Amino acid sequence: MKKHLIALLLVVLAAASSLALAGEVYGKVFDGTASVGEGASVEAKCGAKAYPAAKTDKAGSYHLVLAETGKCTMTVKYKQQSASLEIASYDDAVQYDLVLEAKDGKLSVRRK
Repeated sequence: MKKHLIALLLVVLAAASSLALAGEVYGKVFDGTASVGEGASVEAKCGAKAYPAAKTDKAGSYHLVLAETGKCTMTVKYKQQSASLEIASYDDAVQYDLVLEAKDGKLSVRRK
């Protein structure tokens, strides 16, 4: 009985530690040089897993927690348009400050 309890405890600890290793992605979104404020949302897709959109706060900041590391696609939605860029998710937190630009009526996004 004791061995089963210890094995179960090890499984639970392993699962909890894998969640702790999730990659954090955070930053601010700008429309040109000004913050977008609460007007945008940021979502990510890593492989087949899609992460729900996080709305920006008053300062234009966002925060996502991604379970995978590696190459991901981040999409910013702003003023009924969207733009995407490739990012990398790591075990440690990574900051991506983003700049939105409208060119020929189409929204684009780049790192600041």
